[in-house]
Amino acid sequence: VAHDGPVYSLVSNSRQLISSGTGDIKGWNWNDLIKKGCKEAWNRRPAFGTRLDIPEINSLVLNQKDNSLLMACGDNTVQVMDLENGVFTQTLNGHQDYVHCVALRDQHRECVSGSEDGTVRLWDLRTATQVQAIEVYKYEECTRPQRGKWIACLCTDSNWLVCGGGPALSLWHLRSVTPTTVYPLQGSQLQAMFYQDLILTAGDGPVISHCQVSGDVKTEVPCTPASVYSLRINERSQEHKVLTAAGSSNKIDVFTNFGYRAFSLRFT
Repeated sequence: VAHDGPVYSLVSNSRQLISSGTGDIKGWNWNDLIKKGCKEAWNRRPAFGTRLDIPEINSLVLNQKDNSLLMACGDNTVQVMDLENGVFTQTLNGHQDYVHCVALRDQHRECVSGSEDGTVRLWDLRTATQVQAIEVYKYEECTRPQRGKWIACLCTDSNWLVCGGGPALSLWHLRSVTPTTVYPLQGSQLQAMFYQDLILTAGDGPVISHCQVSGDVKTEVPCTPASVYSLRINERSQEHKVLTAAGSSNKIDVFTNFGYRAFSLRFT
């Protein structure tokens, strides 16, 4: 058993698989896993203060530039850990409710986080201070009161940010802090990523939407899960990129051509 409860996020590098659960993160050596070993290499728990409950760690992001791990936590913080020595180096405080997601801002020593409090916050990782707070739900073109104000997903590309959840999926220019595009998608989007000239997104519906920066939805590709909780592309392969989708199903869909499902991996 990896964790005493749900596993909320997985990330990996060439040496290890890293998993997060309720209150803790664990590292697993790939060499051991390939040999069907199941002993954890390390186990860490952030300092959660005096809370009686143990917060979950909802999302993990690896920062390859300084070998650190960013964590979106249920105690309203973003935690940063140095993977070299296992020391927690920063705590980003400012959110008023638990943090769903975190992403690095490329070419900058910054990250962004999205929370149940309805805000997207931009942080300077050099000083562990907040740079901006965007209250997405307060913008008329984005708000959907019937779905709430929570931010479930976000991604960045230079000066651009995409975020969604309760509010409609929207594209923001970070310098002007304005929503330039709001996408006409049904349901709540739980995953989003930039890919080439598109934004790939999925959520509480059995489709992966290919959206253009202009605001058009280019196509909606059917997938197996009724709700999609994870979208991933194997960025390490330049020639044979594969998209995978997983969610409320015992199958992981595999897309070798992103326009249709090639096959599914099934777990019983």
